[in-house]
Amino acid sequence: MKLSARNVLKGKVKSIVTGIVNTEIVIELPGGAEITSIITKTSAESLKLKEGSEAYAVVKASNVMIAID
Repeated sequence: MKLSARNVLKGKVKSIVTGIVNTEIVIELPGGAEITSIITKTSAESLKLKEGSEAYAVVKASNVMIAID
């Protein structure tokens, strides 16, 4: 796998919530942090994702915003 994205985070699928159009995927990273992604239902089905399987969260963004209270 070759990607232009700089942030590729390997983890395990913690949960999958399938909706009519989209699917919410939660990936647990080593150390316990979680990252959530919303992808199309069709994409989730084609990836054959299952809870407990390994997957990568790939982050490609031109902006990362920082906020404080």
